[in-house]
Amino acid sequence: MRLQDHLYHVIQSLPGFLPETWLAGAFLFIILSEILLKYSPWQLQTTGILRSLTIGALAVALVLVCLQWNDLGGYLFHHLIYLDHKAVFFKLIILVTGLLVLLHVQFVQAKLPAEFYSILLAVVLGLFLMTMATNGLSVYLSIELVSIGSYLMVTFGSGKKPAEGGIKYLLFGALSSAIMLYGLSLLYGMTGTLDFTSDVFGSQLAQNPPLILLVVGFLTLSGVLFKLSLVPFHVWPPDVYESAPTPIVSFLSTAPKAAALLLLMRLLSVFPADFQKLMAIIALVSILVGNRAALWQNDLKRLMAYSGIAQAGFIIVGLTAFNQTGFESAAFYITVYVIINIAVFLLIDLMGQDTPSPTLASITGKGAAYPLLSVCFTVLMLGLVGLPPTAGFTAKLLVFSSLWEAYQANGDPLLVTLLVVGLLNAVVSLFYYFKIPFYLFFRKTPSTLVSSPISYAARILISLLTITILALFFKTDGLIEWIRLL
Repeated sequence: MRLQDHLYHVIQSLPGFLPETWLAGAFLFIILSEILLKYSPWQLQTTGILRSLTIGALAVALVLVCLQWNDLGGYLFHHLIYLDHKAVFFKLIILVTGLLVLLHVQFVQAKLPAEFYSILLAVVLGLFLMTMATNGLSVYLSIELVSIGSYLMVTFGSGKKPAEGGIKYLLFGALSSAIMLYGLSLLYGMTGTLDFTSDVFGSQLAQNPPLILLVVGFLTLSGVLFKLSLVPFHVWPPDVYESAPTPIVSFLSTAPKAAALLLLMRLLSVFPADFQKLMAIIALVSILVGNRAALWQNDLKRLMAYSGIAQAGFIIVGLTAFNQTGFESAAFYITVYVIINIAVFLLIDLMGQDTPSPTLASITGKGAAYPLLSVCFTVLMLGLVGLPPTAGFTAKLLVFSSLWEAYQANGDPLLVTLLVVGLLNAVVSLFYYFKIPFYLFFRKTPSTLVSSPISYAARILISLLTITILALFFKTDGLIEWIRLL
């Protein structure tokens, strides 16, 4: 293709790339604003101004993404990325997550450096690209953009712990990235292309033995499994969650998982080998490891870290089914999980703000001091367990129903094993999730209990998120119908 034709195609692709272009421009503007504000009369208000500008930038991006729903661009930039309804839906989840996390920062007055806001925009941009990536090059670059920003955000905070958490995160991330790059190089050697949508890619891969395809596929998926914190790339969350500021943990535990889930869906759909058994084993082991480790945790953020490993296993149960119902149930599950997780981390920060580290002991007896928030906390724990009347029950019902449907179709005993173990582990999770309401309501209130004031805005946000989880149980059709349009 001539250079003129390349340039013409790039120009034709730009309208479908408008939200990403806006975020890139906003990223540069926030950096420039930070520099100028440090030498201006508003120097002391720098972080507040940057937070407001970042909220505005994400709000504009939200509008631009909504406009893409009826104006899809298809393949952009010579099949490097693909804009479809799935990408738009997951980009909306990412943007709403970013906005809620910024409100979290505002409510708790988190002491984050000014650089946080520009890095957040860069990570959101990387997540957008992850949702649209259909080429090995775009997959790797988007994951690296998200990873580098995440490594930097984890180090924000005071003391040695954030630095230690950031180093551990970097080491494990670099390892998974190297494994993924090696897998991509093998794919290129086997097919001569990194375009996953190319006919040559599929036909050349199909000529290789299934075992080779499984090994190469697993290597290629390692970067995505790392973002989802699935076994065997699950070692990093406990230390990172414990050491990083809670708003950053809230963001990293939700938005990257949403983008990684869609990317995993896309990658699994292009490999000719049968990945059902491999995904079933990863889901099964992740659920077992996460639940077992969470049972012994007293630190709330470490408890949520191990919970996240188990929840990631439940999320990909839907993908393990390898049917349309499974993909829809996984999308529903991640939506519910994002809402619950954001609310839970905000509650952890608000109710434990008078202690250096949020533990079960730090919330002892606070049910009486914060009755509304404690009830919301209990409802959210019900949602994570998967009990009615919460959308968590609906999410688990949908993923296990899709798994049962797949078992009836092929009779694989591994699938019914995953179904039984998953259901049993949902019961096991009661023992650590319900520690939180137990300490809130049934432990004796310590005489030294200090109740810090919590703003009405924060109470309203948590109440709305909790009501959403309850409403999605009683009125599930709207969200499910929307997901079926993807």
